[in-house]
Amino acid sequence: GGLVEAELMKVAYIFPGQGSQRVGMGRDLYDNFASAKAVFEQVDQAVGFPLSRLCFEGPEDELRQTINAQPALVGVNYACLKAASEVSGDRLPPPAFVAGHSLGEYTALAAARVLDFATVVSLARERGR
Repeated sequence: GGLVEAELMKVAYIFPGQGSQRVGMGRDLYDNFASAKAVFEQVDQAVGFPLSRLCFEGPEDELRQTINAQPALVGVNYACLKAASEVSGDRLPPPAFVAGHSLGEYTALAAARVLDFATVVSLARERGR
């Protein structure tokens, strides 16, 4: 049946890079998934200011600044992963592979548990500096 097939299937998590940011990104995740809300709270704590508010409300010119855009995108992408896990009842298949395009490699590091998420956010902010 389906469960056996799912156990045999290899899954890859692939994350996008910078350039996909926009004001409002992640707001639906924050509003609808406790796990995503927790991710945004971790991002805010890691950068030392409410970056989530900048994601949700702008202004866009501040969000586009690389120092803000990079940790924001890492946060949104990780929040997507956590929301998917929440929807699946924490039964999301573990990845056989993780990958990311440019900045997406940072989210991949967190998804693979190579680095803890707060460290990844701090590194993304430093990368944007």
